[in-house]
Amino acid sequence: MFGERQNHIELKTTECKREIINYSPTYGIPRLNDALCYSDFFERFLFSNQPCIVKYSAINTWGSYQKWISDEKPDFKYIEEKYGQVEVPVANCGEKYYNVHKKSTMLLSDYLNYWKNYIDQGYPDNIPCLYMKDWHFTRDFPQEQVYRVPHYFASDWLNEYFSSKTSILDDYRFIYMGPKGSWTPLHADVFMSFSWSINVCGRKRWLLFPPGQEDYLCDRFGKLAYDATLPEMKDEKLYPEYAHLTSSYEVIQEAGEAIFVPSGWHHQVWNMEDTISINHNWVNGCNIEAMLNSLQTNLAAVKKEVDDCRDMEEWEEHCQLILRASYGIDYEEFYTFLHCIVTKRLDYFLHEKPVMLFGGWLLGKEHILFDIKQLQKVLQLFLTDSDTIKLKFFKNLGSDHENLIEEIDSVISKMSSTES
Repeated sequence: MFGERQNHIELKTTECKREIINYSPTYGIPRLNDALCYSDFFERFLFSNQPCIVKYSAINTWGSYQKWISDEKPDFKYIEEKYGQVEVPVANCGEKYYNVHKKSTMLLSDYLNYWKNYIDQGYPDNIPCLYMKDWHFTRDFPQEQVYRVPHYFASDWLNEYFSSKTSILDDYRFIYMGPKGSWTPLHADVFMSFSWSINVCGRKRWLLFPPGQEDYLCDRFGKLAYDATLPEMKDEKLYPEYAHLTSSYEVIQEAGEAIFVPSGWHHQVWNMEDTISINHNWVNGCNIEAMLNSLQTNLAAVKKEVDDCRDMEEWEEHCQLILRASYGIDYEEFYTFLHCIVTKRLDYFLHEKPVMLFGGWLLGKEHILFDIKQLQKVLQLFLTDSDTIKLKFFKNLGSDHENLIEEIDSVISKMSSTES
């Protein structure tokens, strides 16, 4: 379906080769080498929302691999000298807070000293197992080029949008560092996003559940399990639907391998060794409609929760405040997000401006056209949503959104007539 050039990701029918190097019928997670062309990866995994593991050969060119690792283990001395004075988020893997691990912050130097001591004492049970996770490294050190996003994952609207914002420094690009035994409870990723993760060193065990299977992992109150491997899962009184679970996948991710986790796939992860990984959450034309559906579902849940206050003044706007606090984004920012991405792609056709992505990747013409068509679909769904049209921001748009849709329609029509 698609092909590519150096530093250029595109959707075409040329030069596509299927080079799956191993497929496990037991676990069902394909393992690939990175010779698979972008177009084939896009069709078989991104668009199809299917997970895979990729052996990423270019990791040996990364600064993080060359400088953060010594003898296939974390180089604590270098990392502490370079970054030790920054504060990082740390989770206590032995302390449950609601349905996640309790988090705090500490200096990275202090965390690394803890980690070294934890290793020296043989990872004892009487010392808390702490996991440094969700560190916004790129936000804290924007000039440090310690990795390059693999081309398979370069079409990333979420981080493209946040990188373009000047009002707030935020992103969904993270570094994880943790000792053997550290882990992440069962969850699905924010906004129904994709995620990718590459082990710079170490190994991880992943347990994945396809969309819909999470219904069988909830307790009798409808609450998602904290740990899907506990024996109590088989207690019908506690987890009445667990016996109906039909599909799960387990895979070991080695150093230098990337895992792609699709939208809506719940997963649980363990570090089998001392591990450093780089992770992104991301959204693009393949899963943007899933993000919209998730946004609508979360708003419906908010409205149900505060339905007894429906008679209050500006109830709809208050629901948006709660949505933003609980979900991380509201309807107005979702529109701003879509507007930002579609404007950049329209500029390619209208003003010949290239679309440059994080990592120096350039989007090709056919890829940009695909993006525009997906944005057109989601914008039309969103702008006609009964919840959207009640909000102040929508009313204040005037004819702006209509002009945007017309501009999108015009570009698609023009490109379609050119192709024919």
